[in-house]
Amino acid sequence: MRDVLWRCYEGAVLERPRLVLGVLFVLVAALATQAVHFKLDASADSLLLEDDDDLRYYRSVAQRYGSDDFVAVTYTPQEHLFTPQTLARLAALQRDLAQVPGVRRVLSLLDVPLLESPRVRLSELTREARTLRTPGVDLALARRELLHSPLYRELLVSADGATTMMLAYLESDAELEGLLAERERLRLLKRDGRLQDADARRLDEVSRRFKQRQAEQVSAGRETIARIRAVMDDHRAREAAQLSLGGVPMIIADMIAMIENDLVTFGAAVLAFLVLMLAIIFRSPRWVMLPLLCCGLSALALTGLLGLLDWRATVISSNFVALILIIAMSMTIHLTVRLRELQAAPGDGDTRRLLSETVRFMFRPCIYTSLTTIVAFVSLITSGIRPVIDFGYLMTLGVVIAFVLIFTLFPSFLMILKRAPGRRENDFTTRLTGALARLSRRRYRAIVAIGLAAALASAFGISRLAVENRFIDYFHGDTEIHRGMLLIDRKLGGTTPLDVILKAPAEALADAPDAPADDDDFALGDYLDDDGGETLNYWLNPRKLEEAARVHDYLDAQPESGKVLSLATLARLAQTLKDGLPLDDFEAALVGRLLPDEIRGVLYAPYISEDGNELRFNARIIDSNKDLSRKELLERVRAGLQDLGYDEERFRLSGMLVLYNNMLQSLYASQILTIGTVFLAILLMFIALFRSLPLALIAIFPNALAAALVLGFMGWRGIPLDMMTITIAAISIGIAVDNTIHYVIRFQREFPKDRDYCAAVERCHGSIGKAMYYTSVIILFGFSILALSNFIPTIYFGLLIGLAMLTALVASLTLLPSLLILFQ
Repeated sequence: MRDVLWRCYEGAVLERPRLVLGVLFVLVAALATQAVHFKLDASADSLLLEDDDDLRYYRSVAQRYGSDDFVAVTYTPQEHLFTPQTLARLAALQRDLAQVPGVRRVLSLLDVPLLESPRVRLSELTREARTLRTPGVDLALARRELLHSPLYRELLVSADGATTMMLAYLESDAELEGLLAERERLRLLKRDGRLQDADARRLDEVSRRFKQRQAEQVSAGRETIARIRAVMDDHRAREAAQLSLGGVPMIIADMIAMIENDLVTFGAAVLAFLVLMLAIIFRSPRWVMLPLLCCGLSALALTGLLGLLDWRATVISSNFVALILIIAMSMTIHLTVRLRELQAAPGDGDTRRLLSETVRFMFRPCIYTSLTTIVAFVSLITSGIRPVIDFGYLMTLGVVIAFVLIFTLFPSFLMILKRAPGRRENDFTTRLTGALARLSRRRYRAIVAIGLAAALASAFGISRLAVENRFIDYFHGDTEIHRGMLLIDRKLGGTTPLDVILKAPAEALADAPDAPADDDDFALGDYLDDDGGETLNYWLNPRKLEEAARVHDYLDAQPESGKVLSLATLARLAQTLKDGLPLDDFEAALVGRLLPDEIRGVLYAPYISEDGNELRFNARIIDSNKDLSRKELLERVRAGLQDLGYDEERFRLSGMLVLYNNMLQSLYASQILTIGTVFLAILLMFIALFRSLPLALIAIFPNALAAALVLGFMGWRGIPLDMMTITIAAISIGIAVDNTIHYVIRFQREFPKDRDYCAAVERCHGSIGKAMYYTSVIILFGFSILALSNFIPTIYFGLLIGLAMLTALVASLTLLPSLLILFQ
């Protein structure tokens, strides 16, 4: 069967090379036309766990209390903030921002109700609120109120009164929200095994429409952010004021821009680097152009296929072009080195025979190296993190495309070219690999001992690995994301939201009558019990408001907390209006319902459910706090709420802090699963390939050492695991193991010639060792190019995989032959 397939391959590729090339170029050209449909995804969902109950709960909280779909514009004038001239410029900025398409409304300190400038009575809250826009308002009193208000201080104005922040709320997309809700409903049915055939078809359709609509919204959002920035630039130039932008929509827009820049930068930089390296290594135009053609067509075909399938790249997979170029180049170089080796040997120089022998000789190791690389990428699906999963599948598809293209394009292209003269080389690479062969022969016991010591040191470093990291550290200090987050963190109450949802006890609600349907039917008797005490709305009475105040104060006392807002904020404002006296039952029941809409929307509705039986406490966490440990903070808050007398059924934590922490904590388990999956799969493949368990264990040790050294280095240096670095160990093993496969297969072919282990090592180093050196150097420096990224995890990813490849090369050319000689 194998011979039949081989004859079919030779008959197609070597007998009809022009036909094969024509078919390949037509297929790649067809896929290239779809590359224009290739899209990027940097939505918040792409940074979260795929199936997270906390994510579903977070969305339900957003529906009840409002979403985080706004951008924050900070404004620091050169003059004092509270002057008529500065406030007029601030009003002009707000007006211009409100006119940007896609902005629903803009809230600034000019709009918030002033309750102490001068102080109003509690009974006067029903009147139209005074604001900084009110003619004749006392600016000195207003400044004092805004700087000392429990609501506005470090929210809309910094503690020093030098900086203010306005919130530009973006228009919501009702269609997208409806598609999301339906998709989640159908996904729950699928998870519970209750999805019918019609539901499955509907899920596919809804998912497709959701992706399309989300892409449209992201595109519109980027345009909105660009126009907001244009307005800010205009005011910055005219007023010489300091303005910065923050918020999730801005981060999404900037991350997409980073992905686009990385795609172009990495692709161009890697391509230029490959040209340089190929020219240095082979010093021949054909051995520069042919490998580049193989790599370029592989990347182009993959990009076109992604566009055809509407498969979107994320921040994690933004380096796929560079990766596929590097992987394809590795295979091409192995073919090239083997062909040149045969051309330099004495004998028949027939091109067809040489190509046939080259492809036949390299097919087995290359198919196994491709499979091990695929195993490494497929193992990423165990992470549970959608962009990491997509990255694994995407690169698996890329490796398959590269393998098929190279093993058809390479031989067919060379069949129509004139044969290049072969020559024996005695260059630096030959001298280097020869020196390493002699070292392995003479010092194999010492090399094995050093390898074991390095493994022990790595194990200790791995034990120090952590997952805690700051989102702000993902970006360079000169990026607007970093500057905006830092300013908001330091002066305006923190960036990362943490919500505490506190529920009334079930027994208190079991026999409660329904609340009045609307304000027109409201009567005090509907909300007071027979003794004139507790209200139907569990929290709207003085005693329960005191409970809320204790929870509020507990959250505010946490060192990681910035600004905390809750119903207790309104209660304290109301008490201030009563000269510090507590609210009575009547006032507590009425205070929220009698507020005018502009005050109710700011002080009441975001912090209590419509039925009055659920409270929301919103704490903004200072992400730039170097001592921030999200897991420890969440555990402390849960324990503190229990100490305050609330069992776990009565409260739940939510917000982006919880979702991001869930993703980070999953990295520990994901790291174990991915590495375990890779090692087990590769070990089984080695047993099948080498037909020997001892040889399989020997072969896998150098690769395990390379991955362990990188993880140990991360532990020693305090580099945390994140969405990018979690992939390093599995990918390092999957790519680095290629060297081992090529070396051991070549060793198995060389050893029977004289059954001399040392001589076989010498010959392997002088032949396949050179190809291993070339490919490893290209991979090492190719990944190092990722350091050009603006996304810090991508920089770590590139440099650490480069370190892994260097370690794997040294181990494959020293430790592996030493183990073969030692254990024979």
